[in-house]
Amino acid sequence: MQRIAFKMKLKPGNTEEYVRRHDEIWPELKQLLKDAGISEYSIFLDAETDTLFAFQKVSGDGGSQNLKENPIVQKWWNYMADLMETNADNSPVSVPLQEVFYMA
Repeated sequence: MQRIAFKMKLKPGNTEEYVRRHDEIWPELKQLLKDAGISEYSIFLDAETDTLFAFQKVSGDGGSQNLKENPIVQKWWNYMADLMETNADNSPVSVPLQEVFYMA
C-alpha cells in the first residue's frame, strides 16, 4: 500500500460549491477510483490560501492522477474546471508532495 499526497488550487470564492459537488460525487467516479486501487481519498482545504491538500491510499502503482485517459475522469475535470486552477486539458494543476514523516 502506498500513500500519495498532492496539492491543488481552488479559485477564490468557490469553497462552498467545491464541497457541494464533492458531497454529490458521481457513483461511477467513486467506483472507478475504488477499482483503480484507491481505498482512501481525502481532500483538505487551507482556507487562507485556497490550497487543497489531497491524500490517497493506493494499492498498486497508480492513483487518481493516472486515470487521465478515462472518459469519466475527463468529464469530472470539465465539471470542476470553473472552480479550480487547471491545465489546458482541464485537469487540475496538481503538485506532488514528498512524504517527510510517517507514523503508523
